[in-house]
Amino acid sequence: MRSQIGHIQFYCLLALIFWLPIPLGSNRPWAWSILEVSSLMLLASVFIKALVFNLPIKSKIAPYKSLIGAFTLVQIWILIQTFVLPQEILFTISPALASIYSSVPFSTNTLSLDVSETFVESLLGWSYWAIMLLTILLVNSEKRLKQILIVILLSGTFQAVYGSLMALSGAPTSWLLSLENNHIATGSFIYKNHFANFLLLCLSMGIGLMVAGLSRVQRRSKKAQLREFISSLMKGKATLRIALALMVIALVLSKSRMGNAAFFVSMTATGVLAFFYFKDRSKSLTFLLASLLVIDTFILGAWFGIDKVQERLAQTSFAQETRDEVVIDSFELIKQYPLTGTGAGSFYTVFPSVKGPSILHFYDHAHNDYIQFTLEYGVPATLLLAAIVLSALWQSFYAMRHRRHPLMKGSAFGSMMAIIGMLIHISVDFNLQAPANAAYFTLIVTLAWQSRYLLAKQNRVK
Repeated sequence: MRSQIGHIQFYCLLALIFWLPIPLGSNRPWAWSILEVSSLMLLASVFIKALVFNLPIKSKIAPYKSLIGAFTLVQIWILIQTFVLPQEILFTISPALASIYSSVPFSTNTLSLDVSETFVESLLGWSYWAIMLLTILLVNSEKRLKQILIVILLSGTFQAVYGSLMALSGAPTSWLLSLENNHIATGSFIYKNHFANFLLLCLSMGIGLMVAGLSRVQRRSKKAQLREFISSLMKGKATLRIALALMVIALVLSKSRMGNAAFFVSMTATGVLAFFYFKDRSKSLTFLLASLLVIDTFILGAWFGIDKVQERLAQTSFAQETRDEVVIDSFELIKQYPLTGTGAGSFYTVFPSVKGPSILHFYDHAHNDYIQFTLEYGVPATLLLAAIVLSALWQSFYAMRHRRHPLMKGSAFGSMMAIIGMLIHISVDFNLQAPANAAYFTLIVTLAWQSRYLLAKQNRVK
């Protein structure tokens, strides 16, 4: 009976993962409410079953204490931003609030300058926290790890096929929800860069899944290894390779400049690291990495317009856009609220107070997640978030270098590629403000840790 604990919850988690991008990237109140309710209820049911059957949850969580602790502290801080605090404490922590609240007859005395939005962000944050814990507790075997990677791959493939067909259909409106179709691939997302970023995450984990199947050392001639590699592409792994190709096509059709650049840079960087540091690297893995770069970049790109993406990158001038000015103006708010931030989700409210006259468009996000997190969360909390992401990057590198288990190495490869790609992409966009993307990234950060610790004792690997 104990072996079945979490069985139903695990498949519910898989269903939730597949669902998240479908309702506009879960970027609407009704959609992210489904994420919040389902993730927290799933986690509650796991804890209840653990109590009823006296399961050793503490031992499962033990290797991830620092990850969970850091993420929990960030969520607690966001909640504190909504608390009404005594003026003495409030003004000591954030002197800039003194001048604001002193002129307001009925001030809220909160660290957040938009309490309602910060509370919304807090609920979302706890749902990401729930996904992290669910992944740690439920993805507890090789089979389940492979299943969750397959679901990520299927989710990305579904979005890629739907987005590509819509972009090439010429239809004036989308087939779902009758949204305007501007002939740029966006899948079920509204914003093309969120779609491109989502594909980047799914592509990374899909490539990791393929790497897992080619990472065993084979004591055969180079000709035999090459023959086996080609055979694997034509037979058993053909479906996986086709799925990756479809996502690359959709990524190019999204016409996201930085989305495409982040994908190819992260794939190249991770491939180079794998080439030098993969433990027991096989020749087939080298062939795979080379084929991904050559086939996806030159053949698919030539057919589906990556040359146009390159032209747009070359023609892009910061002088022609105001995103850089948004970043510059945002620094004024960071200077005013360096420790506490203005409150999670408050950019929409506070940015107009520092917006320069040259910015004519309305910005509800900073188009730079580094800046937006620092502005809203404060420097200390943002550094803690950075530590969480960088620690995941280190764990994936460690697993690539030291783990012998093929699936763990493949998962580490995919996680590292996804993290590098995300770190590049969010420098010019706000992908972590989209709930589906943020939830997937939280999942991938957790999988990066698991690539080091999952089944490590059984395999006698640190």
